[in-house]
Amino acid sequence: MSKEATTQEQRELLIPVMEIFGPTVQGEGMVIGQKTMFVRTAGCDYRCSWCDSAFTWDGSAKEMIRRLTPAEVFDELRDIGGNRFAHVTLSGGNPALLPQLAALVELLHAEGIAVAVETQGSRWQDWLAEVDQVTLSPKPPSSGMDTNWDVLDGIVARLAARPHPLAVSLKVVVFDDDDLAYAKRVHARYPDVPMYVQVGNPDVKRMDIAEHASDLLRRYEALIDQVVATPDLNNVRVLPQLHALVWGNKRGV
Repeated sequence: MSKEATTQEQRELLIPVMEIFGPTVQGEGMVIGQKTMFVRTAGCDYRCSWCDSAFTWDGSAKEMIRRLTPAEVFDELRDIGGNRFAHVTLSGGNPALLPQLAALVELLHAEGIAVAVETQGSRWQDWLAEVDQVTLSPKPPSSGMDTNWDVLDGIVARLAARPHPLAVSLKVVVFDDDDLAYAKRVHARYPDVPMYVQVGNPDVKRMDIAEHASDLLRRYEALIDQVVATPDLNNVRVLPQLHALVWGNKRGV
């Protein structure tokens, strides 16, 4: 193999990292409240209208992207988090765009660290079957995105066929009645997968934390009332965005 080919192969193994931070607590989904470090990767195949991490794909923070080896990512996790963590969340963007995350998942597991990931269920990577906690978060109508149900069906089926224990859940963010109807459709399609509905954050730029939290709690109460009144959602859990209640739209927490 030529030197040029080897160099290209090495480049393809590098992970485009936007930020590494923590320890903090997971604010969403089935591992809400879990003490964790975050590795946020660049790039997404969606363009959700209310995305709270648009800087990972809209070019506004492209100067932040660093291409790191798995070992470099792990070293930075240790530099920042020391011995104060045993759990890492892969976030984005959409981490499932990156086949090279397989090596990082393998390294973290070798170090005794559990791994979680959230993805919209639009892409499959084999390393998803090795992650300890997978949250599939298909996007509702308010996002402006369309769900490819065939692809999502395939991902759910692959995760269900895994050869070892793995926690898998579905999460739908709800902003309005159409989103709630979408959540019911998702739950009906995959009744055996634990399901979470989460109140949406309609303003990802405001920084008045106390008032923002009050508004989000009112929206959360309204969503609880809707779910309680809906027989089709008897087996779902209703969540807030924990980090938004505590820190508002602050990044890196």
